[in-house]
Parts: sequence; C-alpha cells; structure tokens
Amino acid sequence: MIGWWKGTRMHFFMEQLLSNYPLMSAVLAWFVAQVIKTAIDAYFNKGINWERMTGSGGMPSSHSSTVVSLAIATGISYGVDSTLFAIALIFAIVVMYDATGVRRETGKQAVILNRLLLDNPFSWTGKEFEKKLKEYVGHSPFQVLMGAILGILIAVIMAYVYGLIMI
Repeated sequence: MIGWWKGTRMHFFMEQLLSNYPLMSAVLAWFVAQVIKTAIDAYFNKGINWERMTGSGGMPSSHSSTVVSLAIATGISYGVDSTLFAIALIFAIVVMYDATGVRRETGKQAVILNRLLLDNPFSWTGKEFEKKLKEYVGHSPFQVLMGAILGILIAVIMAYVYGLIMI
C-alpha cells in the first residue's frame, strides 16, 4: 500500500520537484536562515517567538540566503556563462540592495512612527493604528552578508548531496 502513488502524475511531479537542485537549494537556504534567526532571537529575548520563523528582518537575512543560494545553484547547474545565471545573479543583487536600502529605511521609519503613536497627544481612533507597524523589515549590511555566505554554503553542500560536485 505504501507505493500506491508510484507511477501517478503526482509521483512524477514530486520526483521532478525534489530533483530541482536550484529550487531545493534556495528553499533549504531560506529554512536554515529562518531557524538561525529564530534561535538568535530566542537567545537574546529569553524565549521563542515563533513569528520570527516566517518574519522578515533580523540575522541572517533569509532573503539574501535564498537568492544567493539560487544564483550559485543556477551557476553550478547551467554554468556561469548562462543566461539563467545572469538573471539569478542580477535578481540576487537587486534583492540584497533593496534589503539594505529601502526596506531598512522602512524599518527605521516604523520605529519612529510607533513611538510617535504611543506618545502622541492627539487621540487616534482609526483602525489603522490598532496594530504597531512592523519594525523588522530590512537588514544591516552585515546581516545581508551573513545571509549571502549562508546561501553560498547551502548551495555548495546541496551540490555535493546532488552529486554535482566532489569535495
């Protein structure tokens, strides 16, 4: 009964999905970064905040680890002279730039706005102020760098697991 789905379309789909090295590398890089981020947050805040597992911001950057792992895995799979690698690399650069630029500034602004909303002499009654703005939005350059290094490591380890490189 265990192999009832062998030979079905779903089996074929799952086999293809799991054999997609760049995709699996990127997914694992995201997951590992989120676990590390949650562990670091738990250590410093003396308790686990499960929202950190899916939240943005923090150390290391899961956005960076994901896109760098995808770019490296694409380069290993298709060659660094391929169009796919060029697209993945530019995508990674844009995401990392955005994490340290626009999104980081948004997080800084959220801190100030949250403070203003708490200390404001006016009485805010709108629903838009019932919840605090998210302050963990962007990343410091160091967090992005650590995410990128994690992405490289995951892509190389996964390449070894998939038998694409020998160490």
